[in-house]
Amino acid sequence: MSLKRSSSSFFIFLFSFFFLSSHVSSQACQKTCGQIPIKYPLGTGSGCGDPRFTRYITCDPDQQTLTLTTHTGSYPITSVDYAKQEIYVTDPSMSTCACTRPSHGFGLDWDAPFSFHDDTVFTLLDCSVDESPVFTPLSNGSGRVSLCDRQSSSICTFLYSNCRAISLINLQVSTCCVYVPLDLGPSFEMDLNKLKCSSYSGFYNLGPGQESHPENWNYGIALKYKFNVFDEYPGVCGSCERSNGACGFNTQSSSFVCNCPGGINTTSDCFFLYNSASILVPWFSSKHHSHTSTISSQIINLY
Repeated sequence: MSLKRSSSSFFIFLFSFFFLSSHVSSQACQKTCGQIPIKYPLGTGSGCGDPRFTRYITCDPDQQTLTLTTHTGSYPITSVDYAKQEIYVTDPSMSTCACTRPSHGFGLDWDAPFSFHDDTVFTLLDCSVDESPVFTPLSNGSGRVSLCDRQSSSICTFLYSNCRAISLINLQVSTCCVYVPLDLGPSFEMDLNKLKCSSYSGFYNLGPGQESHPENWNYGIALKYKFNVFDEYPGVCGSCERSNGACGFNTQSSSFVCNCPGGINTTSDCFFLYNSASILVPWFSSKHHSHTSTISSQIINLY
């Protein structure tokens, strides 16, 4: 081997060593947050997931808790169903069958990439029959009529009679109002101060035969999301995740990047990774085998 070739090989080795050493770090976009798997469009921090979701969903690195934040507060995310594109959150101030507490309500930002799931039902608790706008005075002044969902009035009966936490307060069923998300209006706002109600309860997926058992209801709020206007999962993201990468974006241009183990970003996928010996090797896949074998042999031949 000539001195010139030997020097070139040594230079390439040093370059590879220092370049790769600078990238030896944990993957910037994490695959989990606590017990919840993280997949597109969600992310664990800036530059991870879909940029439309970043300002609303975050992962606390210390507590490892996934949180949804809106203009009304921050709410823990209990689970995510990626197949159905559903997110389930809970409000610590929400009243349940086990505990009744005062609350400020819940609302979604008008430009958020979420909407209420059809199965989500809100029940306003302890509303003022005389002052709450959900009870409208009759034109003849003979009383007030409820603007609530009358077909679901049985939900109030079950809550007020079968829940010990509510029955102990001796609230009247007439002060309860079933308030479905469509009634929240275009701003998706539930302001309990304006509604003159002391608290609310949210639940979803009651399930057959569970309507009369509020102690078994799924308390929380179910949301749904879309990937984009056409609700199409981006193919480039699928390739990235199959190669053990995490879908993200360039924080300056918002263009797609694939975040690979070691903190390296690419514009496609992570099928090519650096091993601990600082030699470029493929992320093995039958689809890329012939191409990566050629590249690997070319790099090894440099030394």
